Amino acid sequence: MRFDWRGWLERLVRVWRRSLRVRAVAVTLLLSTVASLAIGVYIAVSVRGNLFDQRREQIVAEAGRATTAAQSVFTQSSASDDPTDIDDAGDRAIDVIVQGVSTHPLIALQRAPGLGGIPALEDRQSPAFSDGMVSDALRAAVRTGGLDKVSWQSIGLVDPKTGATSPGVTTGSLVDIPGAGRYELFLVYDLGDVQNTLNFVQGTLALGGMALVILIGAVAYIIVRLIVGPVREAADTSEKLAAGQLEERLPERGDDELATLARSFNRMADSLQHQISQLADLSRLQQRFVSDVSHELRTPLTTIRLAGDVLYDHREEFPPATKRTAELLHAQTQRFEVLLGDLLEMSRYDAGAVQLDIEPTNLVRLVEDAVESVQPVAQERGTAVRVIAPGGYFEAEVDARRIRRILQNLLGNAIDHGEGRPIDVHVDSDADAVAIAVRDHGIGMSATETQRVFDRFWRADPSRQRTMGGTGLGLAIAQEDATVHGGLLEVWSAPEQGSCFRLTLPRRRGDVVHGSPIELPPAEPADTIEAAS
Repeated sequence: MRFDWRGWLERLVRVWRRSLRVRAVAVTLLLSTVASLAIGVYIAVSVRGNLFDQRREQIVAEAGRATTAAQSVFTQSSASDDPTDIDDAGDRAIDVIVQGVSTHPLIALQRAPGLGGIPALEDRQSPAFSDGMVSDALRAAVRTGGLDKVSWQSIGLVDPKTGATSPGVTTGSLVDIPGAGRYELFLVYDLGDVQNTLNFVQGTLALGGMALVILIGAVAYIIVRLIVGPVREAADTSEKLAAGQLEERLPERGDDELATLARSFNRMADSLQHQISQLADLSRLQQRFVSDVSHELRTPLTTIRLAGDVLYDHREEFPPATKRTAELLHAQTQRFEVLLGDLLEMSRYDAGAVQLDIEPTNLVRLVEDAVESVQPVAQERGTAVRVIAPGGYFEAEVDARRIRRILQNLLGNAIDHGEGRPIDVHVDSDADAVAIAVRDHGIGMSATETQRVFDRFWRADPSRQRTMGGTGLGLAIAQEDATVHGGLLEVWSAPEQGSCFRLTLPRRRGDVVHGSPIELPPAEPADTIEAAS
């Protein structure tokens, strides 16, 4: 089974970004590890240097004493020229060296070539001694250093049984043997005990460093938990307050800074709950007032409308002034009735009492029906309305009545502000969403006006004569209709270039809209581009 490195890394990054506790403990462990490592390396290097320097000085001093003792033995035997006595003196010198040193070094007494004398004394050396333990540089230093100089070098000693390498020091000096000439005296010391001491110190430092890092990590975790825990609890409580659970509060424990924070947070939550409750009560009263007034006005409005219709039907029988009055009464009564209907609809949205009648709907046919319903008004204004539907997944689960209302409102606005120029209605869809865009080429709007276009009772040009609607609630209701479907109603506009409203809806109820099949604004049809050029 292959390990998923990418998924593991993504989870690690996600935990790192989301958890303050993890970041704090990790940074503390990292910094303490670096500090412990730096201190441990410094101590280990210092200890190593001190141990080596002390042991080297001891070895050099010991080698100097051994050389002096050996020279004394050979000097005392100088009265005899018998080779046998010289050979015995060599044995006694080796014994004196062995007895005079604190450890058991390897010893080699070798003829120094080219220094004169006769080879009356054979070379002597320990069985484990090898010429590789003495470098040419050390031999040259010994020959040129004189009788009072002890030279040294660091070497590596290989155990023939295990093959392990341990540090060592080789010292070299000259011994003048009367009747035999000068000989080189080499002592090879094994520093394995020093290395063992250094390994013990390094191991102790490593274990101590790891224990210290773990201890610091545990302390950091406890401290961070004590601090971050209340902060996380405050964040969770804030989320619950934001979700509408206004009764949630933080526990108040102790008298420290965190307890002060909890008390301040709770006082703030109490104040917010009180103000939100007041606003909610006012909102409910406002909604109830609008709904009650709208319902109460329907009865007298119906009576006024019936009376107005009678007068309007007989307007030709009246004098001109009375006829004009009957026409104005009829028009304003209709407008008042539309306004009451819009107010009732907005009150339903404000109260959250809107229910959708969802069914699979072919949006191309719905658009064609909406265009056909506004054709008389469009022809009166000399405006051509074209439907552009390239084909695709046009069915969607929507409330056809509300979508038709959105389209009629957008088409009415386009006719009113289109300056008689063509209006293009684009319909397109993909596997996840369906979109309708109504594009006019009229006066357009500025950026400031575009930001307020969905506000209630707001008009870009209140003095402009309108052909359809006119209550100032049409686009606000259209946006609510789009939102309740889980869709988006967006606008693009530029002065003297026209406006475009795009409605994007999910094809299946409950889905989320992630994009739109139509650009905003959509690309111009070829014939429109040719006419503009």
